[in-house]
Amino acid sequence: MSAIEISGLSKDYAVGFWRKHPWRALDRLSLSVERGEVFGFLGHNGAGKTTTLKLLTGLIFPTEGTATIQGFPIGCSEALRNIGYLPENPYFYDYLTADELLGYFARFFPMSPEQRRERCEIVLEQAGLTEFRNVALRKYSKGMLQRIGVAQALLHKPEIMLLDEPMSGLDPVGRRDVQNLILQLKSEGKTVFFSTHILSDAEALCDRVAILHRGKLVGVGQINELLKRNSGFEAVIESCPAALLPRLQALAAAPVVASGGHHRLEVAEDRVQELLWFCASNSVRLLSLNPLRFSLEDYFLELLRASESPSDAVAAKSKAL
Repeated sequence: MSAIEISGLSKDYAVGFWRKHPWRALDRLSLSVERGEVFGFLGHNGAGKTTTLKLLTGLIFPTEGTATIQGFPIGCSEALRNIGYLPENPYFYDYLTADELLGYFARFFPMSPEQRRERCEIVLEQAGLTEFRNVALRKYSKGMLQRIGVAQALLHKPEIMLLDEPMSGLDPVGRRDVQNLILQLKSEGKTVFFSTHILSDAEALCDRVAILHRGKLVGVGQINELLKRNSGFEAVIESCPAALLPRLQALAAAPVVASGGHHRLEVAEDRVQELLWFCASNSVRLLSLNPLRFSLEDYFLELLRASESPSDAVAAKSKAL
C-alpha cells in the first residue's frame, strides 16, 4: 500500500466579481508516493502545489477525485493522525520559547504530561534546537523557525511529513540545516512529500519528483534514473581555421562558441567519432571532451516547453524516466 495515493484530484475556485466563474487550480492529478521515500513536488509559483497539500491535509475539499493517506480517505481522523504538516508561511507566537510552543501544541494530542515532556525533548533533538529551547522565537532565524515548524509537525509521531516550500527564502546555512533534517527523517523511515520551486534542493534530496504546470501533472520520475541520462559531450579544441568552421559547425548540436583562442561545441554521442576524425585529419588539437550531464533543470524546462503545446502535453505527461 502506498503512503499517498491520489486519483483524478481536481480543485476549482470561484473567481470574478460575482464569483460565478470557476478557475481550475488543480486538474485531474493522479500520483502515488511510496512509503519511506522523499518525494519532490516541483513547479512554478501558482502551479497548484500548495492547493494539493491543502487537499491532502483536509484544509480544503476537492471539486472531484479522491486521495488516501496510508489507505484512509483524506480528511478523516485516521488519515490526519498519519500526517505532520508544515505550511509555506507558518505563524508561531513569537513571545513563546521553543519549549513553550511545543508544550502548547502537544496538548492537542492524547498525551500525559510526562509523555508531552518526553516528545518535546525528542523533537527538539531531532530538529537540532535543544540548546535554543529557552530562547524566544522572535530571536530565531528563518531557518530555525522552519526547523521548529518541522518539530511541531513531528510531535504526534506521524509516518508522513507534508512540507510546503520548506527551504524557500532561507540562506545557505538555513537550507543546509533543513536539508539535513529531511535526510534524517528519511533515515528514520518517514515518508517526506515536499513542494519546492528550487530544483537544486529536489535534486539533492529526492528519490522521485513530479512536475506540476498550470495545475496539471506533466512529468514524474526517479532522480537517479534522470541523472544517468547523457545529452552528449562538450568538446574544446584549439582555435579552428576559418575555412574549417562550417564543417565544424555541421558536427555540433548547438552553435560553436569562440572563447580565449579556443572553440567550444556540443556534440551528440553518435557524432563523437566524426569529431575525432575531423581533428586528426585537419591537425586540429582536441583539448578536452567531457560528457554533458542532464540536470533536473534541463528535464524541468523540457517538460514545460512540451506542455505549452496541447498535443505534446499528453505525451509529456506519460513520459517516465
